[in-house]
Amino acid sequence: MNGSAGRRRRGIRAWLITVLVGLLGAAAVVAALLQPWTPEFRHGGLTIAAPPAPVEPVPDVVPALETGPAPSPAGVAAALGPVVANPDLGGFAGSVTDAATGTVLWNSRADEPRVPSSTAKIMTAAAALLTLPDDQRVQTRVVAGAAPNEIVLVAGGDPTLTAQPGGDGYYPGAASLADLADQVRSADVRADTIVVDISRYSGATMARGWEPADIGGGSIAPLEPVMLDGARLDPLVEYSPRSGTPALDVGRRLATDLGLDPARVRIGTAPQGTKRLAEVSSAPLRDRLRDMMVYSDNVLAETIGREVAQATGRPASFEGAAAAVAAVLTEHGFDLNGVTMFDCSGLSTDDRIPARVLDRILATAAGPGADETATPTTPKPLIPPIGAGAGSKAEPADPGETLTGALVPLLDYLPVAGGTGSLTSRYVTQNQAGAGWVRAKTGTLSVASTLAGYVLDRDGRVLTFTLMSSDRPPEVSRPALDAVATTLRNCGCS
Repeated sequence: MNGSAGRRRRGIRAWLITVLVGLLGAAAVVAALLQPWTPEFRHGGLTIAAPPAPVEPVPDVVPALETGPAPSPAGVAAALGPVVANPDLGGFAGSVTDAATGTVLWNSRADEPRVPSSTAKIMTAAAALLTLPDDQRVQTRVVAGAAPNEIVLVAGGDPTLTAQPGGDGYYPGAASLADLADQVRSADVRADTIVVDISRYSGATMARGWEPADIGGGSIAPLEPVMLDGARLDPLVEYSPRSGTPALDVGRRLATDLGLDPARVRIGTAPQGTKRLAEVSSAPLRDRLRDMMVYSDNVLAETIGREVAQATGRPASFEGAAAAVAAVLTEHGFDLNGVTMFDCSGLSTDDRIPARVLDRILATAAGPGADETATPTTPKPLIPPIGAGAGSKAEPADPGETLTGALVPLLDYLPVAGGTGSLTSRYVTQNQAGAGWVRAKTGTLSVASTLAGYVLDRDGRVLTFTLMSSDRPPEVSRPALDAVATTLRNCGCS
């Protein structure tokens, strides 16, 4: 019996060994077929190549060569002939200049005053670069009021202040209203009323030639020296409808943040010599100029124009700002004959600028020695200092400081065709040869479309241009303007 049981155990053991061997054999066959740990299994039978050798990136953006074949007036005229005859341009004027020599290569009615629309911002940006330090900021303050229960929000000219969480408003680098409120709380004041002092600006809040409908259309707001996100009702939308009471809106939002009654906010003035409780600052001028030009921001243009006015001792009004911009450019040698401006943004349908003027400013910025990577020292303005009496002499610029050096940042503020800002959607389906090459300030009103900037031609020469169209709807004239600039890009005009 024991022997029989032993045989059964040996039989079972043998059977188990046989089954185990069989299973192991099957697993080996499966493993041999699938090999799940191999690259071929993981990548569907593909072979993984060896990683490539490291590549050292080398910057390949270099200044345009001034030794390229010089374009000729005849060559440019021949190239432009067919495109400037396009009836979609309507009433047309323009100017083209060789930046390396300053030679005007082509012009058509370039001395005729035309509606500039937003290309007028070129004048405003140039005057700011020639007058103001590029790191200038504007402040919004809260000070103690005349009565113990009052504090005063002193508006300093900043339309970019934001109440968005984390300070992430429409304008990059903007000051935060929450920071201002935190500072007020830390000052431990007991107030129930906020006065908003908007005396920094004077005169009308809407310029001649502006339409009230443009407030609801999102192009502008009444010009007051403090706003939240440019007075946009939807703070992060470019063409959101704007508020009709920008400064009061800021005061009311500050009251809400402080737990006060927004109904107890009113317009008034700050007492002299009162204690400062809080202060926040805007982004530097260079950033605000960039946003003004790339996105064609009318509110920024008007407030920056008032900074130029204040720096030159003029009223911070539409009239004062326009006069200041014109005076600065004239004192630096630009011929503004034919220029009539009622604002600094070009939104006014009553503004007039000859194409010659804008092209000369751009050609000066792009002239010999221009380097977009440079950070030039702003030359001293050729205008009497603030407070100087009548007959005071202008202070000359330092000999080593040139107009080109001061104006060269203007080139980098221009939108890129098919790539950035107001040119993002242009040169995409039409005139694609200009995409990435044309850099220009756009201008669009119902009565006029304009384009002013620069382009590298086929021979490597920088050509500046100003193109002004009228009497055609924008959807018709803008592609025609883009075609002219693209022709300059493709031009071998020597």
